[in-house]
Amino acid sequence: MRPDIHPEYRQVVFEDSTGGQRWLTRSTIKTDRTTTWDDGQEYPHILLDISMYTHPFYTGQMKIIDSAGRVERFNKRYGERSKKKS
Repeated sequence: MRPDIHPEYRQVVFEDSTGGQRWLTRSTIKTDRTTTWDDGQEYPHILLDISMYTHPFYTGQMKIIDSAGRVERFNKRYGERSKKKS
């Protein structure tokens, strides 16, 4: 194999911003953020909008996560339409 062509595979902390769950795993993802884990060491930190802890497929519950006002914009455009009677 050629040297220095593979990304660094290291410990990374992922955090679900909706549920607050955090877990430590290995990844090649790049980030400038860091956080301190339970063992006192500092690791790269990735903040997720949705994960296995909050995704409706895994939880069995439907949650609407609106981080940019998309739901309000959709409801404003299409939610107020009246149904035509046949």
